[in-house]
Parts: sequence; C-alpha cells; structure tokens
Amino acid sequence: MKGLFLVEPVVALYAFSSFLIYPLVQQYVYRRLWQELTNTTYPISDNASRCAENISSNHSSYHEEVQRQASLFSLYTELFSTIPSLVVTFMLVAYSDRGGRKITIIMPLIGSLIYTLSFLTVSYFELNVYLLIGSSLLSSLFGGLGTFLGGCFAYIADLCEDGHQKTLRMAGVDMMIGLLSGVASISTGYFLRAAGFNWPFLTSAMCQCLVLLYAIFILEETVKKAPDDAVLLDGSPQCSAFKQMIYGSYNMFAGANRRTKTALVLLILIFCSFSFAYVGGISLITLYELNAPLCWTEILIGYGSALSTTVFLVSFIGVSALTYCGVPQLLIVMMGILSVMSGMVLLAFAKTTLLMFIVRVPMLLSIMPFPVLRSMISKIISKSEQGALFASLSFLESLTSNVSSAVFSSVYAATVAWYPGFSFLLSAGLCVIPLVVLGVVGLIGVDVGEEVTKPEPVFSGEEDLVEDYNDNHPILS
Repeated sequence: MKGLFLVEPVVALYAFSSFLIYPLVQQYVYRRLWQELTNTTYPISDNASRCAENISSNHSSYHEEVQRQASLFSLYTELFSTIPSLVVTFMLVAYSDRGGRKITIIMPLIGSLIYTLSFLTVSYFELNVYLLIGSSLLSSLFGGLGTFLGGCFAYIADLCEDGHQKTLRMAGVDMMIGLLSGVASISTGYFLRAAGFNWPFLTSAMCQCLVLLYAIFILEETVKKAPDDAVLLDGSPQCSAFKQMIYGSYNMFAGANRRTKTALVLLILIFCSFSFAYVGGISLITLYELNAPLCWTEILIGYGSALSTTVFLVSFIGVSALTYCGVPQLLIVMMGILSVMSGMVLLAFAKTTLLMFIVRVPMLLSIMPFPVLRSMISKIISKSEQGALFASLSFLESLTSNVSSAVFSSVYAATVAWYPGFSFLLSAGLCVIPLVVLGVVGLIGVDVGEEVTKPEPVFSGEEDLVEDYNDNHPILS
C-alpha cells in the first residue's frame, strides 16, 4: 500500500491520547499523596468547590503540605527525565537529515506508550507512586515531546517550499494539537468520575498503539537515503552517521554569514526565553486550581483545560489572518508575548471560579510566537540542514521547558504558603526578556523576511573522495 505524506493525523491522535491523561497525572499524584500524608480518603464532591467541606472536616491544614509535596514530585520527575530526553532529542532529530524523519516520530510514540502503561500499572495495582519517576526516566530514553514535534516540523519543512505555506502549516499543527487536546481535556473530568483513573489510561494507550501503527506502516518517509549511504569514512556506518550529524549541526552556524548568524542567535534567544516563561507558568495551573480558595473538582479542571486549549485555534486564526494582511512577523510575535504577560498577571490574582475562566481570554494569542519563530528560523537555513535546525530547536525547547517546569515547581513549593500566585507574576516578568530581544531585532534591522541560501555542506572526508575520484578519472574531471 502506498504511504501518505500526512503527518497531521499522527499529531492529532498523539495530542488526543496525551491530553486525555495529562490533566489526570497531577490529579492522580495529588490524590495518592493526600492519602499517604493524611491517612484519609481524598474528599470527592459534586459541588464546584471542596473548600467548605475541607474546612468543616479539618482538612484545610493538609492542603499546603500536599501542594508542596506534589510540586516537589513534579520537580523530581523533570530532573530525572530531562537529560536523557535532551540527548535523545538532539541526536535523533539531527540524524533525521540522513536517516529519515520517521525515526524521530516513532521513537517518542514508543516512549509515550511506555509512560502511559506505567501509569496504568501503578494505578491498577496501587503500587508506590514514586515508581512513576522511574517510568518517566525510562520513557525519556526514547525521546519526548520535543523529539516528536521536532521531527514533525522537520517533516513539514521537507514538504513545503513556500515560506508562507510553511508558516501556515506549522501553525496548523499547533492548532490541531489544541483542538484535539481540548476535546480530550473536556472529557477527562467526566471520564474520571464515571470510570476512575484506569479506563482513561487504558484508552490513551490504545490510541497511542493506533497512531504508532499509522506512523510505522502508512506514513511515508520524506528523506530518501542516497545509494552510497553505506559508504563509510572509516569503515563504520554508525561513526559516519554520527559525524555527519555533528557536522550538519555545526555547519548550520559555521557555514552562515554574519547576518544569518545574528538572526539565528537572536531569534533562538527569543524562542527559548519565551518558552521558559510560558511553559513554567502554564505547568502550575492545575495545582493552583486544586488549592484553596478554588479547590476545583475534576469536572471543572477538565473544562479549564479544554478552555485553555482554545488558544491553539485562536492563535492559528490570528497567524493566518495577520499573515494574510501582511502584518510583520515580528509584530505577530510581540502580540503573542503581550498576550501571555497580561494573562499571567490576571492569573496571579484569580481567586474565584469565574475569574479563573475569564483569565484565559487574554491568553488566546499566546501560541502565535512559536510557529512564526519556527518558520522565520527555518527560512534562513538551507534545506539540507532542516533536521539539524529542528534538532537544535527541539533540544533547546525541551531544555528550557524542563528546566522551567523544575524551577517554577520549586518556586511554587517555596511560595505556596504565603502567596500561590507569585509564580505567575514571575512568568509575566520573565516575558520582558523576549520583548527586549525582539526590540533589538527591530532596531538593528535584521532581515528575516527572505530566505537565505547557502551552499550545501560538504562533510569531512567527502572532499578527499572527490579528489581521489578525479585523479583516477582525469577525462571526466
């Protein structure tokens, strides 16, 4: 059967299966820690808030300790899984320039399936909750979300010649993640209340098996191996592949002119600093909703998660409309950063259920900077280095995301007793950094609107092979 050049179904099913359990992970850990620390069952209510019941039953004193332990659990999980995931992300996505994009998609799917099955096992047999940290470490050896998205964006970059088409299709991937994750998130609360934790984990695992089969047997490869791909520099195919991977990443900067280097450094700095501030703040929302005075139930958390994912749809519409109207891309990025800043400031002072829903509105454009920056950076890199580019971007994005989650979790654990909203104010304050760098880009007039063409990289050893061939074939040379 002929394969399809459609990576969007993979992204859609992956997003659905991941966000089907993502809102449940923190809730499951929270409930297990509550049981261990208080020796009582977790209070479940049909009301919008459990705070009144908790106060009347003398449970309010436990909230701060459970919140602190839950945030530290997230910190440990990030610390143990960060380094393996980063190394695998960089190596796989960079190697995809030579070995194909599918490996960067299939490997994270296998890791995600292992992670989901681990949660199902711990939940079903009621094993020690800290075993989940080990499962995170194991799944990170297959890569993570950064590996998966890096491979998908490199896959799209292979198929799109036009810069405008590339921007819209990358934004479309982000939108698809938002839509499917929203559908999954809004159903998790009802799923949890009706069937407990086991069935959502099992459903997610089945979806991941389905998408894994699609990626292996139906998705077509965009990178075709050359006939002489087995010709080695030193007799070892593994060494040759590794060398070309390193040279491809190195040549992305070394082979660029000064203008390209300046644009790369500044745009990557904007990308990483914005990702650090945004992901760090977003990662704490569920814990904040579980804490007093909100004390949300699983139903409200599902609605909140679903409403948060609408930012992907609105951001896609915003990118499409603004790009069609000819709005400068730097201005689109600035609007997205300001959207995050305003939402985080309001979130820090949200104390009621209504206000928690309202604060999502200012953040509806918060995803716009990501696809626009990816497209801008992709334009100034040659086609043969797209894998190296998205390997570097995925590596840095995973690094900043994991580090920011760990940092913000520790900050939240330290400040939850006196001001739980401090972490969101910190997130808003850190958004000033990408805004300042964005202003520098505008002031120095770095041109990122046109594609920069560079000669294709020649890897070490290839020049010698060419010279030897010419010496032996003087007529042809």
